[in-house]
Amino acid sequence: MTDVRPRSAHRERTTKETSIAITLDVDGPTGTVSTTTGLPFFDHMLDQIGRHGGFDLAIVASGDLEVDAHHTVEDVGILLGETFREALGDKAGVRRFASGLYPLDEALIEVALDLSGRPFVVYDVPFGEVLPLGDPPFNPEMAEHFWQSFAAAAGITLHVTKKAGKNTHHVVEATFKGVARCLRDAVRVEGIGVPSTKGSL
Repeated sequence: MTDVRPRSAHRERTTKETSIAITLDVDGPTGTVSTTTGLPFFDHMLDQIGRHGGFDLAIVASGDLEVDAHHTVEDVGILLGETFREALGDKAGVRRFASGLYPLDEALIEVALDLSGRPFVVYDVPFGEVLPLGDPPFNPEMAEHFWQSFAAAAGITLHVTKKAGKNTHHVVEATFKGVARCLRDAVRVEGIGVPSTKGSL
């Protein structure tokens, strides 16, 4: 039986380190995106996911930023992945696969993903000098950890490769835009059954 409910979900997660609430509608009927994490650059990146993914997305997070941004970034990735997976339901009719090349000025990022149910990430996005972004600072190396956390919770196979780029901001932003665009393509409904010979994803 296919899942006929709206493709939306709301989840909350509270630990000793963070408190997070996320609402997601992958079909984005209103185009509304709101993100508040205490990390302005990270908010800017999460905004890319909603806007370029075509999702309605609301994220409210508070964490121990006085220690480091690590816990906030990781836990948002985990909960967003869980919310995304719940919103997709049984994935009946989805395209499942998506890939592309995504430029931002001198930066060029290649993304390929599969809504496989088998989490696996290959992330090859090297930096020269690592420059913290925003205030409080976001370590650009945390982008990889975010996508690892998201893909593991969402059950996604994800490959992200830097083809070109020198500006740290541009490189990181191109990864978020690229993954968002691929998610938008992969969740598009173009059939009826679950696209797997196993009968489930």
